[in-house]
Order: sequence, then structure tokens, then C-alpha cells
Amino acid sequence: MNGKKVSRFFLEIYSIKDLKFSKCLEKNLSIKKANNSNKDLPKFLYKEVGKDYNWKDRLYWSDNDWIRLISNPNYELYTIFKNEDLVGYYELIFDEHKNFEIAYFGIFKEYFGKKIGSYLLCHAIKNSFSKGAKRVWVHTCTLDHPNALKNYMARGMKVFKSEELNIN
Repeated sequence: MNGKKVSRFFLEIYSIKDLKFSKCLEKNLSIKKANNSNKDLPKFLYKEVGKDYNWKDRLYWSDNDWIRLISNPNYELYTIFKNEDLVGYYELIFDEHKNFEIAYFGIFKEYFGKKIGSYLLCHAIKNSFSKGAKRVWVHTCTLDHPNALKNYMARGMKVFKSEELNIN
């Protein structure tokens, strides 16, 4: 059975000096570290932000899987708000070697085209380096938002691996 061809890209950045900041003209934005005691917040964000991009892996998770994620001391969730409205999020997962993965990242559709995604990505990278990251990395694919790869590269991240996949 032939599936759909998907290209996946892995990107990385090794220094805050390589980060290319983005100007966002939106006012009243705030980014907050979420309290890791609520499994429903990352579950909601994953489902809602990822619904148009074939994010499926975690849709089948049990409550215990979500609790295991948020209980991991190497996991952090950050949310972005415009005034009091939730706009999007990113997750960081890091290891003992100070590799920081931006595991999931995205904003809600109604905020597209305002440079908020670029602003949030800059925060994720800068935040990782402020926590001692030696390397910040992410992966994306052709199922993600059409500007995802461009955004990562525009912020100074470089592709270190790519692959072609067939998905059903």
C-alpha cells in the first residue's frame, strides 16, 4: 500500500549569537511557564494546534501518559497570551547533555500572519540558552504549517538531517 510522501527536517542551533530575532508588532503579548500539574492543558494544546497538521502520536495517550510527560523534570510547557487570550505554546524537553528539543510548537490559526510564531520561536530558543543549552533542536515536516521550516531557518537554525517518509 502506498502512503503519502512526507519530508521531515531536523534543525539545530548551537549559540544564542546565531539567533536572528524577529520583530513582532503585536502588543500585549506575554509568555508564561505553565504549571506542570495540569495534564489537560498540554493535551488541549496538542490536539487543537495540531489538528490541521496530522499530529496523531499523542491522540491515543492515556491520562497516565500525559501525567508521565508533565511529571518529567526535564519537561517544560510555555504558553503565549495576547491580553488574556491563549494564542499558542511550545514544549521543551532537555537531557543531561544540555540538548534542548522544542518538542511541540504552534499557535492558533486566528493569530497566523502576525509574526507571533517567529516571536514565540525566538523566545523558545533564547529561553533554552538561558537555561544552559548547548544545542537547541527541532523537527518539522511537510505536513506542518507551510512557513514552519522557513521560520526555523530564518531564526538561524540549520538543517542537520532530512528524510523521506511514507505515511498512511
